[in-house]
Amino acid sequence: MYKKFGKKIILLIILLIIYMYVLAIHYIPDEITIFEGEKLSLKTIFGITLHSEDEILTASANTGEKTISKVGSEKLSINLFDKLFIKNVEVSVLPKTTVVPIGNIAGVKLYTSGVLVVGMSEIEGEDKKTYKPYENTGIEEGDTITKINEVAIHSTDDLIEKINMSKGKPLEIEYLHDEETKECSITPVKTNSEEYKLGLWVRDSAAGVGTVTFYEPSTKNFGALGHGITDIDTGDLLNISSGEFVTAKILNIKKGEDGNPGKIQGTVEEQETIGEIAKNTAFGIYGKIKDLSSLNIDMSKEMEVALRDEIKLGKATILCSLDNQNIEEYEIEITKIYRENNYNNKSMEIKVTDEKLIEKTGGIIQGMSGSPIIQNGKFVGAVTHVLVNSATEGYAIFGDLMLKQSKEVK
Repeated sequence: MYKKFGKKIILLIILLIIYMYVLAIHYIPDEITIFEGEKLSLKTIFGITLHSEDEILTASANTGEKTISKVGSEKLSINLFDKLFIKNVEVSVLPKTTVVPIGNIAGVKLYTSGVLVVGMSEIEGEDKKTYKPYENTGIEEGDTITKINEVAIHSTDDLIEKINMSKGKPLEIEYLHDEETKECSITPVKTNSEEYKLGLWVRDSAAGVGTVTFYEPSTKNFGALGHGITDIDTGDLLNISSGEFVTAKILNIKKGEDGNPGKIQGTVEEQETIGEIAKNTAFGIYGKIKDLSSLNIDMSKEMEVALRDEIKLGKATILCSLDNQNIEEYEIEITKIYRENNYNNKSMEIKVTDEKLIEKTGGIIQGMSGSPIIQNGKFVGAVTHVLVNSATEGYAIFGDLMLKQSKEVK
């Protein structure tokens, strides 16, 4: 009896050890972004080792902390006990860079690649019967229609024109589903109004307001928001073909409170073009500045992007404009730092402590996403989210994650 019990305990211990290694491997990211000379912060456990073929990985003799000495993109191999290969990790090493933190509210206009399917509905045909032309075709909400009969679709007008030209004949549709190109055939239904329809609700553009985070003088690139633009109906990141960044006029500020986030209400109508948007990513939107004067940038505020080791818990400030005129600096606290986080935009937890800002907004509100964070004279990152149950608290993204995205804009 005791032997059986002992075997079960041993087996349980072995399973726990295996589980620990599986978890440790799972949490090693596929991609890491660091600055030149920055310590490579990667949590591992006994037996999991890092190797570089080009001997770019060096370790401190005193602490054992590893750094990568070469700017560029490098591949590290993760091994178990130096014998069993587990995976490769792509490490992007950025040169130390200076940016100008901004904080201006601006308008965003995005145009999708193709048209985004945001809903589906039955259609009443001219025979008074109801139809679902899309049924059993595989197409779903969140998919993007890119071609009809091998002709590219650029807008909802394009789509409507091609459907009506079909005169009820089957259409060969090419669409994107989870970044995979697929095809299906849909037969349009003729309605009482002499139109042909597929039963799909689609959208080809989106607009809103947010905060410009930084301008990088060496490339003329900008970063903004710290998070991506998602479709309001599907919740998916918009796959864009192009976009514009324009000046915005603040109309009203809806003050936030615990359980009910506030927002900046603004308009982008009849405003000036600031630049072109090239990328809509989970880490923000990025592009090229065309009219620097429209942002009223103070170039004397150019500063270094902080290394992650330089970011400390405690006092910091954010920059934002809430009155269509001046950019002001407000006090916050950085309450938690997730230095190993390379997979989402929740790199730090922050709390607004400035009474003047709390009086104006209640804390963090929609539209303040992208507000740059400054600590000890360096650009640290940007505000990304508010905690729904605490209007003064939220998340922020590391500056290096935003800078990597910006560097990829050509």
